[in-house]
Amino acid sequence: MIAYLTAMAISAGIYALLALGVNLTWGMAGMVNLGLAGFFAVGGYVSAMLTKAGVAIPLGIAAGALAAAATGAGVALITARLRADYLAIVTLGFSESVRIAAANEIWLTNGSDGIAGIPGPWRGTLPPQQFNLVFLIIVVAVLIVTFVLLQRLVHSPFGRVLRAIRDDEDVAGVAGKYVLAFKVKAFAVGAAVLGVAGALYAHETSFVAPDLFAPLLTLNIILALVAGGVGNNAGAVIGAVLIVVLLEGTRFIAPLLPFLAPAQIAAVRELLVSGLLLVILRVLPAGIVPEKIST
Repeated sequence: MIAYLTAMAISAGIYALLALGVNLTWGMAGMVNLGLAGFFAVGGYVSAMLTKAGVAIPLGIAAGALAAAATGAGVALITARLRADYLAIVTLGFSESVRIAAANEIWLTNGSDGIAGIPGPWRGTLPPQQFNLVFLIIVVAVLIVTFVLLQRLVHSPFGRVLRAIRDDEDVAGVAGKYVLAFKVKAFAVGAAVLGVAGALYAHETSFVAPDLFAPLLTLNIILALVAGGVGNNAGAVIGAVLIVVLLEGTRFIAPLLPFLAPAQIAAVRELLVSGLLLVILRVLPAGIVPEKIST
């Protein structure tokens, strides 16, 4: 049971990092980013390939974050004139393009078979349970540092400009702010956080493959952010933990439904999760921890 809870806590920490990265671009800057699985994959693949080649794990994670940030800046420049639904569609297409490229570029990513044997910190020298506990400490430490840095950003002049762009970018531009530069920076920083999450995932599971970066991951993180509170970093973390608890907690209903096939039980689980989220949003339309609007 301890091993299971540790694994779920690691998943919750990685989900929280993903939610924080999306919250920066969507919650603060108003840019709907449905391409988070793509940046997640970039971070995971870059760190996996470098560390398998002998690069130290911290340097591999940093390289994954930088690669994701550069990719995010490029996507922001390409989509500079797009807003709302159009931006969401293009970023979702970007995510699928990354996944398809990873599945087909066998020379680089080993295709659909994925990359296995990715090194983890002290993997092989520690028993599996101790390795998971150590990795949980690493994930929590990265999450705390990321949360603190993003909180400082929220209350900085940069964060205030992002919120102004979210509310009305034309007004922000008239006020003398170079809107495009702020959007590119926000996208790059948010993508870097997503890249770190992807790298941590790769080193925790020791395996990455294209199927792991399907659109369902994006949906789960968006649900986490909406349930927790868009625009609030604390809400992003709480929402991520909530989603993991709901997704894993519903596994225990299987013994109670022996008359259903596995596919039917999976459908019941999805129905329960969606129903519980609807109840939460019905009671708390702005999320569990809504954004505090300064006056």
